[in-house]
Amino acid sequence: MVAAERRELRGILQRSSRVQPLAWPVRFARSAELNGHRLLAVAHGPGPKLASEALDAAFRQQRPDALLSTGFCGALDPGLGAGEILVATSVQDGPRAFEAAQPATGRPFRSGTLLSMDRFVATVDEKRRLNAGGAAAVDMEAAAVAGRACREGLPFYCVRVVLDRASDGFILDFNGLRSPDGRFSRSRILWAALARPLTAAPELIRLERQGRMAARALGDFLADCRF
Repeated sequence: MVAAERRELRGILQRSSRVQPLAWPVRFARSAELNGHRLLAVAHGPGPKLASEALDAAFRQQRPDALLSTGFCGALDPGLGAGEILVATSVQDGPRAFEAAQPATGRPFRSGTLLSMDRFVATVDEKRRLNAGGAAAVDMEAAAVAGRACREGLPFYCVRVVLDRASDGFILDFNGLRSPDGRFSRSRILWAALARPLTAAPELIRLERQGRMAARALGDFLADCRF
């Protein structure tokens, strides 16, 4: 299970048992048990480069039976609401497209194509344009996980939860607030928000609130899935 940030995994780990830290060279790694299976959860940062580093570290320790790309996504489809689950039928990375297997679950979800790109989509206009190309939502890591699954001959799943809606634009330039290694710099984001306290600060508060809700919804959904 590969995510960008540990907070994206909080909900599912709360639903798991025997959660243990793993001494891997990544930002966050845990082993756990869920529905009778061993789960390895890693989060190393946003984007394909950091997701690939997380996968390299995991494969040096153990070859998994399947790969799951999970975490937050941004809605491109206006019908997707914050906290809603998207089970990707395929992951698109430029001209490449990767098929995604479908987990068994009795819980409601939406399905569609997930667009994976190495930048944060911040404007409503760009979301509208990308949706016109057929994608339902956008993320930053799924293509790297899908590509690794394809090369390794492993089943690939992609289950995401909507953090921001298609109608949500952003004042902060999150792409310009990434550190040289590709991570979103919390200190840069904080300083940028303090420079525009009346507009940027409420934006961060909204994202934090929606993130907590989304992580819980994702954990509840994944706990009832069969892969």
